Amino acid sequence: MTGHSHDNIDWDEHLQRLRDGDELNAPEIAELVAKLLRPTDRNVIEIGAGAGGTAAAFAAELADSGGALTVVDTAPQLLAAAEARVKQVSDRVEVHAVQADAADDSLAEAIAKAGAPAQADVVFAAFVVHHLPDQLAGVRRLANLVRPGGRLAIVEFGLETKVLPPDVGLAEPGLEARLTAARQDWFRQMRAEMTGTVRMPMGWGKALSEAGLADVRSWSYLVDRPAPVSGVALQAVLRRLQFLRRDAENRVGPADLAALDELLDESGEHYAGTRDDVYYLTANTVHLGTRPAS
Repeated sequence: MTGHSHDNIDWDEHLQRLRDGDELNAPEIAELVAKLLRPTDRNVIEIGAGAGGTAAAFAAELADSGGALTVVDTAPQLLAAAEARVKQVSDRVEVHAVQADAADDSLAEAIAKAGAPAQADVVFAAFVVHHLPDQLAGVRRLANLVRPGGRLAIVEFGLETKVLPPDVGLAEPGLEARLTAARQDWFRQMRAEMTGTVRMPMGWGKALSEAGLADVRSWSYLVDRPAPVSGVALQAVLRRLQFLRRDAENRVGPADLAALDELLDESGEHYAGTRDDVYYLTANTVHLGTRPAS
């Protein structure tokens, strides 16, 4: 098994970006994990552990009472990084690292073979399910990892990330809106070209209900880093613009592409990295459901 996912992304190559993202989102993730874990929860499975930032937050919450934390990923370098990160946080938490695919029906078997608990009080998957060919089947697969009375939490995009002012002084005003529309079209095409892709014509909350979960609810949280930004927030702005540039090719006009190239030109006067009006603002949505006790 390689680090490639079903959208043909080699996630091992994104380790540093994911680490930066963990640092950027650390306050919000710590708050979310504290909200998700109940005092009696002792066993967590995280699907798509990335660089380990969220797993580390779970380990910190479990540290006093102990417990088991299973991290699952298809990318071996990410999995090793997540496992190491958890062990740095606490030696009281039992850690299992499982290289497995959330799109494979053998997911539960792979977890059991690794000696990890077969079901968990909390199963957590952030920005994972939208990468699976059959998203509803993926939700059902994750729901089966939840013990009766336990909960599944899925985090997916709420609102599109914004980093630019409405008028950057290049091309026509509204550049970011046009680039965002191009990215949405790229995402649609990416899913359409994915092998075995299946449409899911429903919202995430309904998908959790369709998977047999009860008491489904959703809420959103902001990651808000106002201008002027620096450090990992500025790096997140630049990465966002780089992704928009990649996805905009052949989807926006030449003036918009030229404007974005100027924003990414480190030697130019319009370089986003030296502007004091860029910012980072996004909203992520948590969808939570409970597996009925009987």
